[in-house]
Amino acid sequence: MALWRAYQRALTVHPWKVQFLTAGSLMGLGDIISQQLVERRGLREHQTGRTLTMVSVGCGFVDYPDALITNYYLWPAVQLANFYLVPLHYRLAVVQCVAVLWNSYLSWKAHRL
Repeated sequence: MALWRAYQRALTVHPWKVQFLTAGSLMGLGDIISQQLVERRGLREHQTGRTLTMVSVGCGFVDYPDALITNYYLWPAVQLANFYLVPLHYRLAVVQCVAVLWNSYLSWKAHRL
């Protein structure tokens, strides 16, 4: 919880910087999950350039989770549950967890052979 509180403080003090880094990190994490868990590439076959590209794309969408997911049916359902069932201080975490799953799917879909 200390890490979460530190993140919340940083978000309050430097909202754009933290959102920028969060968006890039979530895209990178999604690509790592896609390559390692979905595609089962292993560390030797991991495409670092691909991960860095996804990080760059994520950093380009600072408004990120809303910008990429709004057009899909998943997002309204997640937000509905988030607003009605999740306490306010955990809502950002829920959105970020869903974003990691979505980023994994996007990475897999964009890089299928």
